[in-house]
Amino acid sequence: MLDFVIIGAAQAGLSMSYHLQKLDKTYLVVDSGNEIGGSWLSRWDSLKLFTPTEYNHLPGLKFDTPKGYYPDKHDVAKYFKQYVAKFEIPIQFNTLITSVKKTENGFLISHVDGYFEAKNVIVATGPFHTPYIPAFYSKITGEITQLHSNFYKSINQLQEGDALVVGGGDSGYQILDEISKDKCRTVYFSGDTNVKSIPQEFLGKTLWWWFTLIGFLRFNKYSWIGQKIRANIQPVIGTDVKEILSRSNVIAVGRTNDALEETIYFEKKEVSNIKNIVWSTGYRPNFIWIDGLELDNDNYPKNYRGVSDIEGLYFIGLPWMYTRGSATLGGVSKDASYLANIIKTKKN
Repeated sequence: MLDFVIIGAAQAGLSMSYHLQKLDKTYLVVDSGNEIGGSWLSRWDSLKLFTPTEYNHLPGLKFDTPKGYYPDKHDVAKYFKQYVAKFEIPIQFNTLITSVKKTENGFLISHVDGYFEAKNVIVATGPFHTPYIPAFYSKITGEITQLHSNFYKSINQLQEGDALVVGGGDSGYQILDEISKDKCRTVYFSGDTNVKSIPQEFLGKTLWWWFTLIGFLRFNKYSWIGQKIRANIQPVIGTDVKEILSRSNVIAVGRTNDALEETIYFEKKEVSNIKNIVWSTGYRPNFIWIDGLELDNDNYPKNYRGVSDIEGLYFIGLPWMYTRGSATLGGVSKDASYLANIIKTKKN
């Protein structure tokens, strides 16, 4: 029986692997993908981090790119591969965990081809689980190309003709920016047009330098300031929202309410000439495969800084698990260090 099984081989799982090695624990990392960095490589081609290199280090190994450089998804995957090689982290790929059950001796962790037994389990599956698309997407004619942002790679996936981008977060605006650079097509935008955008650099310093200086990333979700930050709509970072929305081929149409065949019904109008839709409408958490787990109002596991209500079951990399940075490449290290100290004090 292993001391630990870590589910998920991205930044959260790798950070915990580092600490478990330091604690001399026996462990295995399992991941449903087929390669290290796969969850990053599956994102759209032009994706870049909002944080420069110096704020993206995992414990024990610096991200080896120049200071002030904003890594792309290939840089991140390369860094993960270096990390796994340096610390000889044991990973079993192509292993989708189907259930986790508490037993008298620890946990039974099942997958399609068998099971593992471990005294403890760390769930490091990140914040992106089930891509969400409004139910009325099925009423749209099959002649219109529909993609969730999780599967969008580049403009080359789209057919000729006008497009619609739904969703006003970071990914929605980045994808809107990319598609609307093609001036030969009209791009309808369905999302919040009042969202604030923040540049990546200000007065010669990176945004994250300022965030660190004022302690913005240290505010936890239990503090008054942390609760205020969580309650407000998060700003778009590094993308000029006003410039994108001012483009002559971008038309903001308000909320997407319904659809029938080729007609899409918006808050402000209805349109029947759209040939492509990118749904940047986020994800829904999925933890139903963990037996006996109690969820909060957002359907995330109830926990305090990664320690769940089930003895021996831990979480890492959840959105706002403790601070705004908990689910980010640069922020997960602090949560991992805290969790490692908790584990150190446990007998198992």
